[in-house]
Amino acid sequence: MNKLQLAEITRDPNILDELSKDKSWNVRCRVANNPNTSSKTLDYLSRDEYYSVRWEVARNSNISSETLDKLSKDEDNVVRYWVAEHPNTTPETLKQMAIVEENYWLKYYIKNNPNCSEETWKYLSALELLKTLPKVST
Repeated sequence: MNKLQLAEITRDPNILDELSKDKSWNVRCRVANNPNTSSKTLDYLSRDEYYSVRWEVARNSNISSETLDKLSKDEDNVVRYWVAEHPNTTPETLKQMAIVEENYWLKYYIKNNPNCSEETWKYLSALELLKTLPKVST
């Protein structure tokens, strides 16, 4: 069995932790995708230079809300999409994302996350309404 296969099928968090340091981004990506990867290892992988590894980290159900908070500020839109719709993302993180995020689809995912607070939902709804208002000429 090669490292790629091992990273994909092992249930041992210690092996996954060791593989998270592999030089191959493909191996690290499969570790990040593995449902048995610990939140500690996912936190380590959340700083990976390859966005595809960070995508998989943000999708993993074992990710901590603290790591999701860090990834909410990631430079990659897709990483932030996964954070915006993740069930472990806290209402506070969603609120902060709603305030700074400019991407329409990211705001959509934030608004539709079950953890989105009523306050954040109303804020995003008001922004949508403002965009529909006609411009006033002077």
